[in-house]
Amino acid sequence: MKHPHKVPYLVCSDDEGNLFEDESLQVAARVGNSVIALKPTDFIELPFGSDMFHLPGRIPLGIDPVTGEVKQSEMGYASAAFVAPAHTQTHLAAWVTEPGAPTLPLYAYTALGWLDDKFYTTAVRVDPDRRQDCDQFNQNAVERSAKREVKANKNNRLLAHIAHCATVYICPAARNYFLNRWEAPLPTSPTCNSQCLGCISYQPKEHPITSTQNRITFVPTPEEIAEIATGHFAIAPNPIVSFGQGCEGEPILQWKTIKESIILMRQATTKGVINLNSNASLPDAVDELCKAGLDSLRVSMNSAREELYNAYYKPRNYTFSDVKESMRVARRNGIWVSINYFVFPGVTDTEAEFEALCNLIADCKINMIQWRNFNIDPEWFYENVKVPHGGEAMGVRALMDRIREKFPHIYHGYFNPGKEIINDYLPRVNTLDC
Repeated sequence: MKHPHKVPYLVCSDDEGNLFEDESLQVAARVGNSVIALKPTDFIELPFGSDMFHLPGRIPLGIDPVTGEVKQSEMGYASAAFVAPAHTQTHLAAWVTEPGAPTLPLYAYTALGWLDDKFYTTAVRVDPDRRQDCDQFNQNAVERSAKREVKANKNNRLLAHIAHCATVYICPAARNYFLNRWEAPLPTSPTCNSQCLGCISYQPKEHPITSTQNRITFVPTPEEIAEIATGHFAIAPNPIVSFGQGCEGEPILQWKTIKESIILMRQATTKGVINLNSNASLPDAVDELCKAGLDSLRVSMNSAREELYNAYYKPRNYTFSDVKESMRVARRNGIWVSINYFVFPGVTDTEAEFEALCNLIADCKINMIQWRNFNIDPEWFYENVKVPHGGEAMGVRALMDRIREKFPHIYHGYFNPGKEIINDYLPRVNTLDC
């Protein structure tokens, strides 16, 4: 991890999205609703594959290096980094929003700086796995493979859907499927029982943002699902197949179809990991899927505090208690349980959230935290969710360190692990009282 020798200069943008540095100001950061100064050790070089955004209608904030005061830049609009997969943001970009500025689309807006001919950002790499690193993909090869497979399997609707995701939405999991490696997607559900504020596949007409992709419009058959999964297991190294993708609603609502597909998969092969990315709203369904052969469960949440979870997810016909019970059920069945934890600096790293997360880990005996970035306009989030005051922020890195110290058995990362990690790890932790 390479840190700069001093705090980088603030990066601004013009009306056309061109980026340039303001050498009169150093990068400032937003943490919750506060703007703070940073240290050189807060920065890493901008990872390859990251994006940089022009933020219209937002005046960038920086730190005067002489006085230490927060000041507005006079050189244009704010900018931010959207860090590459496997990296977790530690600080948000800081700005003042002008009246009438558009709501930002569903990305994470990380602080961005420039120094010594390099871009820097505030993030940490949390997973060494390179399965979604930008330099691992050849899009021409993806498109050739997708065209070839769809032509050879014209009756599999799910395959055609995944091909669309790989070639239109440039979905990393779909692309990896067509490159015969690692984790492959198995979207199944056109409906959902959450109403997430930042849903990437459905946004109400009254919201000022649009979804980044369309949901699947049908429920595939168990045979369609199993055909894709078993083919992937036969070819891919360290293979994983995952229900629950950005292009669908909540897969657990289709648990009967998923159960039948798992049975077909396991009749054909014992290879690979069958994973479910879910809101874990139906404990009995989780139990049925575990007994059918599910290997891992990843539960998404923006907070371990029930009131903040409910304010963002807006659950329909389930409760936060159901979510926790599903994790307990999965652990009692001896399978791997992760939380897909949306990191919002200034909210996630407060003392109140730390205590709630510790209670969740101890209660549900989870195996892993996937430290994911919270893709949402920070101000829109605060406007629509009554965020409970959690105390002063300790810093995202400090939060991770405290979790490691208190729970040394917890696995930290970004991606769903393959069988090598699960098989090495689970025997050592399944002795916990689940």
